[in-house]
Amino acid sequence: MLTHLHISNFTLVDVLDLELGKGLTTVTGETGAGKSIMLDALSLALGARADGDKVRQGCKKADVHASFDISKLKHAKKWLQDNELTDEDEDECLLRRVLAADGRSRSYINGCTVTLQQLRQLGGMLVDVHSQHEHQSLLKASTQRRLLDEFGGLSALAKQVRDAHRDWLTVADKLNEVRSQSDELNARFQLLSYQVDELNQLGLADDELQALEEEQQTLANADHIQQNSQALVNLCADEGGLLEQLHQGLHLLKQLPNKPKHLSEAEELLRSAQVQIQEAQSEIERQLDSDSDAELRLPEVEARLSAIYEVARKHRLAPEQLAELHHNLNAELAGLQSGDAQLEELEQKEKSLAQAWQTLADELSQRRQFAASRLEKAVNSKLSELAMEHARCKIELNPLSEPSATGAESIDFLISTNPGQPAKALVKIASGGELSRISLAIQVVTALTSTTPTIIFDEVDVGVGGTTGDVVGRLLRELGDSGQVVCVTHLAQVASKAHQHLYVNKEVSKKGALSTLRNLNKEEKVQEIARMMGGDTGSRQSLAHAREMLKAV
Repeated sequence: MLTHLHISNFTLVDVLDLELGKGLTTVTGETGAGKSIMLDALSLALGARADGDKVRQGCKKADVHASFDISKLKHAKKWLQDNELTDEDEDECLLRRVLAADGRSRSYINGCTVTLQQLRQLGGMLVDVHSQHEHQSLLKASTQRRLLDEFGGLSALAKQVRDAHRDWLTVADKLNEVRSQSDELNARFQLLSYQVDELNQLGLADDELQALEEEQQTLANADHIQQNSQALVNLCADEGGLLEQLHQGLHLLKQLPNKPKHLSEAEELLRSAQVQIQEAQSEIERQLDSDSDAELRLPEVEARLSAIYEVARKHRLAPEQLAELHHNLNAELAGLQSGDAQLEELEQKEKSLAQAWQTLADELSQRRQFAASRLEKAVNSKLSELAMEHARCKIELNPLSEPSATGAESIDFLISTNPGQPAKALVKIASGGELSRISLAIQVVTALTSTTPTIIFDEVDVGVGGTTGDVVGRLLRELGDSGQVVCVTHLAQVASKAHQHLYVNKEVSKKGALSTLRNLNKEEKVQEIARMMGGDTGSRQSLAHAREMLKAV
């Protein structure tokens, strides 16, 4: 609720500091004294349109601070935390607006600079201003929906519907995205399938390319290798060749008796050489045998290499990179193959979430219809008390053509002010006084469930008097018993019901006009009530009547 208001250099106000409490606070004063200045200043702090003419004459800027107790306002606290404008355990909130004479303004929340939109968002959670000269929050579809849901205890269910719609929309958007990409994905799938199939048929093994290239080099030199190999075999095996000469040498050494150590070692070395030459001859002969197939093998190797090089050229990469390409294309193809499963999964999930929203929305619609009937009856009862016995409030729930985060229907508060007239939307009511009283009736009924802690009525009693004025005062006090109500009034019957009475006085001098606002004590309140009734404030009879009115509260 609003706890403190500071105003400086605003219209006719020099400096004003005002403490406010719970209950009903009335603002009274002579005509033209500036009773609405306080409300205009507060509206500025809540994000109302700025007008440089509101700056006090001769001053450069006007400054308005509004302090609020938000200890019981969880939604306002969460908003502040989400916007990083408060600590988690902070129970106070300060709204500030600085208005320059040129019309420019700056907005602050808890000392931090904010946008005007942010100021308005938070202000709407803290104060509900009802003025016959401005669009009231009650005219907004969002406010009407909120009041009905709060009255019916449906806020939690409404949140479930919002959450279900958000989840559904998220999956539906993803599904549409996947579907929109299906043609492109199908084309990519076909290309990858062809490329992977080609690489599968190629069947390039690890290290095969290097082995083939080495084999090709060998096969290409097969004739020269065969000639040299045959010459080597002949060198080893022919008469007088290496093996025969080694045999003769070993025979000479074997015939020597008592060979010296060095000759014995020489004999062992020659014997080892003989074995190695024999093995070498065997390897060369095997090579000669294999060379006989070279003419058949070389075309096969070259054909295999050509196939590998051709595939590499298609993909514009080196042959050595084909193995990595094969692996990457396989992985991408597997991902696309799972896309069909993903699409099916998203379709099932979207269908399930749509059904979940529909189930919750249907329940909300049924309970809203029941709450609307109860709210209509309660509001019409209050309208009768407010001298609008012919007025009838009707709450219509009209099905929406598309699913919505707010439910399956729009909610419209309609009113018929005269018998035989069709019910119309509140925004089409011409009389500001009627709209104020209708708002009052609705607010009184919904006050116990409303989340807006401070309600302000500007001239709610326009066009009423007598016993109706007394009813208006009683209803406002009833509303104040469950929250905080500030009302600018000209009726003594309303002012007499206030928990706190503020009096506006305007003083005019050669230097200009100056309005002041002060809290009346008990005796001052008696005198003001007497003045408002049109009586002589010095008359014992008028004062006695005023005291009787105050006692009757």
